[in-house]
Amino acid sequence: MKKLAAEFIGTFWLVLGGCGSAVLACNFPDAGIGFLGVSLAFGLTVVTIAYGLGHISGAHLNPAVSIGLWIGGRFDARELVGYIVAQVLGGIAAAGVLYVIATGNGSAIGGFASNGYGALSPGKYSMMAALVCEIVMTFIFLLVILGATDSRAPKGFAGLAIGLCLTLIHLISIPVTNTSVNPARSTSQAIFAGGDALGQLWLFWVAPIAGAILAGIVYKSFFAEKSETV
Repeated sequence: MKKLAAEFIGTFWLVLGGCGSAVLACNFPDAGIGFLGVSLAFGLTVVTIAYGLGHISGAHLNPAVSIGLWIGGRFDARELVGYIVAQVLGGIAAAGVLYVIATGNGSAIGGFASNGYGALSPGKYSMMAALVCEIVMTFIFLLVILGATDSRAPKGFAGLAIGLCLTLIHLISIPVTNTSVNPARSTSQAIFAGGDALGQLWLFWVAPIAGAILAGIVYKSFFAEKSETV
């Protein structure tokens, strides 16, 4: 239960901090933080939780990460469902809090930092572009996670490497999909945005999980030592 609570709180913080920056501060008149600020916010949520709660649950904060770590031999399959449920619930809880805050001045929530392609893409990118982007970004994200947490990697720096990687991913892909690489994050915002955001949610489960599975296979096949598997 400690691990599940840590995943719930960690994913709550990732969604509230990352999506909150996008909804509340990205386009604030004359002082908005823009895409750079949102990218940094997502990275900072991972860094802070990695060092704050990572020693309890591993700070996955993302169903794709849990699945990728399982495929890579770093995570017990018996814990997988519990982690995913905790992550999704944590994200939804954060979106609920963000909804209360965002509508506190009478504003409509609009897109609510939801992910999408076509008309819902910030840059109006196609479904194929979104699919490729999410698969590749999640693939690299998982390779960095697997590598940074390898027993042969420098100790104490994994949280920084992973957080900075997520920042870079957002800098690249916010214009394409509003950046998911995390089905829990996508689900939480789509539930409140509704409409087409819910209709397009399938891509933001399929693509990140596909990228994570591919990364787990690649890392386990080419880079891991036998001692690294569970």
